[in-house]
Amino acid sequence: MFTIPHRLPDAAAVLSGSAAYPSIRGLVRLYQTRNGVLVVAEVRGLPAPADPCQSPVFGFHIHIGDRCSGNEQDPFADALTHYDPDGCPHPHHAGDLPPLFGNRGTAFSAVLTDRFTVRETLGRTVIIHSQADDFTTQPTGNAGTKIACGVILPIRR
Repeated sequence: MFTIPHRLPDAAAVLSGSAAYPSIRGLVRLYQTRNGVLVVAEVRGLPAPADPCQSPVFGFHIHIGDRCSGNEQDPFADALTHYDPDGCPHPHHAGDLPPLFGNRGTAFSAVLTDRFTVRETLGRTVIIHSQADDFTTQPTGNAGTKIACGVILPIRR
């Protein structure tokens, strides 16, 4: 049986939205466990569609870049692409995570993965994309633009 750790995370990323999505704020915590890494994400300020039939689902990935900077066309271009040390096709990149489901602008997710260790993610970026990942299109799942980013840093004990 798996239990949620009752301790500080081993690493975390503070998420901030791009200039087009300044209200997005969040925290992604990573806990190394003997069963893998528990990734817990809490996000606020996500765009909520006016049409209730448009599903507010957002791609969520760990990227290889070490900065949340970029250019006018891609504000988080320096986050680069999905973390994929084994050269796998999408959606089998180590950094491919389940999508975030928006709930009136907020999202919460907890997932256990053995695709990476916390140590392997330190200094990398966490990205939220504007659209749902289709888990098919190469190389990134057609998840749209990068709308929020945070750098994964170790938590000092």
